[in-house]
Amino acid sequence: MNKIGIDLGGTKIEGILTDENYRSIKRKRITTNQDNGYNSILDSIKNLILELTQESNQKVSIGICTPGALSIDSGLIKNSNTQCLIGKDIQNDLKNLLNYDISIENDANCFALAEAKLGAGKDHNFVFGVIMGTGVGGGIIIDGKIHHGRSNIAGEWGHHCLHVNGNRCYCGNKGCVETYISGPALEKNWHQLSGLNQSLLEIIKNSNNPSFANWKKIFLDNFALSLSNVIDILDPDMIILGGGLSNINFLYDEGKNAVYEKVFSDTINTPIVRNQLGDSAGVFGACLL
Repeated sequence: MNKIGIDLGGTKIEGILTDENYRSIKRKRITTNQDNGYNSILDSIKNLILELTQESNQKVSIGICTPGALSIDSGLIKNSNTQCLIGKDIQNDLKNLLNYDISIENDANCFALAEAKLGAGKDHNFVFGVIMGTGVGGGIIIDGKIHHGRSNIAGEWGHHCLHVNGNRCYCGNKGCVETYISGPALEKNWHQLSGLNQSLLEIIKNSNNPSFANWKKIFLDNFALSLSNVIDILDPDMIILGGGLSNINFLYDEGKNAVYEKVFSDTINTPIVRNQLGDSAGVFGACLL
């Protein structure tokens, strides 16, 4: 059986058709256009899946990774930073549109699953996969399986409280990790320190700016506190970084050392590594569902 994986992101939707060994047959990206609303997203996913099924000479399974998670009680999307999805029954809506069974999973879980089975963590039993980009999320993989937790929120380290009464988050709480070390949060902090409106990529290239050292210190302090909390609680075999911020080289030396300094142990050697699948992890994780 061939496999179709769909990665529903805030700015793009990517689809892939693979064989049973996860070799790519066809892949395509389209724009999400979330400003056009939920029904527009459904139509885009439906049309992309139909296009991919036409390239398959056998039956397909379909998996979708999406921002947010399915509520245990209602089956509706919750905790999504693509807010038009919140409260929607995307799994059954797509099933009705396509007449296919649809597997659906949180995007960070799909990232972690793909990296644990096909990427950087494939020789490790207990992997914590991190996404740091527009938002901050995580997934826990134990013995090759997603650990969901009782309430289906396991791994949501982006919404543990980093600073009491800190920055306000879209989720309604204050001080969430996401409000400090996501891309938009770091760009906002840079503007506060330097007065410049620059992208994260431009900030990293602007290391000669007098504000850079302070910006970097704040970033590393928050990064270290966030991940040391994860290690103290979970003690995984490996942490794999994904998302746009995973391309920042100093996270793998200065960042790792800053994490180690805060961990509650006299010995700490948890690998903190870059992903191997890049932004393809989402679609492969969806296929693995």
